[in-house]
Amino acid sequence: MTKAPFSGKGERASDLLGLIYSDVCGPMNTHARGGYQYFITFTDDFSRYRYIYLMRHKSEALEKFKEFKNEVHNQHGKSIKALRSDQGGEYLSQDFDELLKDCGIVSQLTPPGTPQWNGVSERRNRTLLDMVRSMLSHNDLPNTF
Repeated sequence: MTKAPFSGKGERASDLLGLIYSDVCGPMNTHARGGYQYFITFTDDFSRYRYIYLMRHKSEALEKFKEFKNEVHNQHGKSIKALRSDQGGEYLSQDFDELLKDCGIVSQLTPPGTPQWNGVSERRNRTLLDMVRSMLSHNDLPNTF
């Protein structure tokens, strides 16, 4: 039996930092300089502006979120209202949950097996990876890049 197509269309955030989509991508087959093999993205639903942070391990997700939260607060003087992510282990830790509660950020975890609920992050990660592969294939760089 096949899964029915997803036809739902969610509402967009009405203000900057009203909803942030996040996803961790990796591990990559080839490590970047510095040993990075993962990246985490944070995408604002209102502006669709994206922040990307490189990580050596998935366990760095909490620290990268703290860095992102401080950066956007300093730049815009606003706080994040909601964070939408899949149910990856990096988002389910007690420390992550406590940080979100302490900051008043609503955690929106998508149901398992439904990447379309976090489709903004999933599509943009795929686009980013396609762009990197395309740039690398059109250059005469060694495979280590």
